[in-house]
Amino acid sequence: MKFLPYLLFSVLFFITAFSSSAQIEEEFDSIADNVLFTKEMNGAVFIHSHGWGIEYRIGFNQTVSKKLIFEADLLEMKDAKQIKSINPFFTNTKSYFYGKLNAVYITRLGAGYQHILNRKPYFGGVELRLLYSGGVSVAFAKPVYLEIIKLDAGSYRYITVTERYDPDSHFPDNIYGRAPFTKGFNRLKPYPGIYAKTGLSIEFGTINQKPKLVEVGAAIDIFAKPVPIMAFKDTDQFFLTLYVCFGLGKRYN
Repeated sequence: MKFLPYLLFSVLFFITAFSSSAQIEEEFDSIADNVLFTKEMNGAVFIHSHGWGIEYRIGFNQTVSKKLIFEADLLEMKDAKQIKSINPFFTNTKSYFYGKLNAVYITRLGAGYQHILNRKPYFGGVELRLLYSGGVSVAFAKPVYLEIIKLDAGSYRYITVTERYDPDSHFPDNIYGRAPFTKGFNRLKPYPGIYAKTGLSIEFGTINQKPKLVEVGAAIDIFAKPVPIMAFKDTDQFFLTLYVCFGLGKRYN
């Protein structure tokens, strides 16, 4: 899988970065500060095998080592076969993805559990957590609009018009480039579904109330109907992704 080397590199890079920052951190928890807080929240950004996203998560301790979590994700979902193209016959053209029907964004809202595998000492270190979650997933398909080259019958000059991509009439020689990003939001189409996620969270830092974490894992989104992204290929109803997540949080009572 082509994404795997980038995933491993990202994990190693951020582990090194967090470890270095921890070494120069001036603040350290004392033994008295290392209390067991009952609540935790964190925000994170993540990259996955088909794009990127953001996440917000809150947790409530059920036991010393078990935590109930609620999470919300927003991510984009690209197709592995989309390739950036450009029209070489005209100047100042804008790049686009030939054959792309829709830009797809997914929202997730779910719950799960997080299990602490080991607790780090008060002066810092690494804490490992195993998590699994699931819930509702909704994909929003935004139609792709392009600037299309046409010959004006009155002036006999080439002009550009904005049109929704049509694989039967738009080709590399008459596509000038992508339209503004805002085009198509008024025609969003939802595709409801469900998701499941599992991962390993690695927490760094020297301050118990301010956790820093790197998380790696896998997620699957399953939709009631296939979600069209690209023309000229079968649509997908299942999206399996690997991800690496980088976050900051807060513990409190």
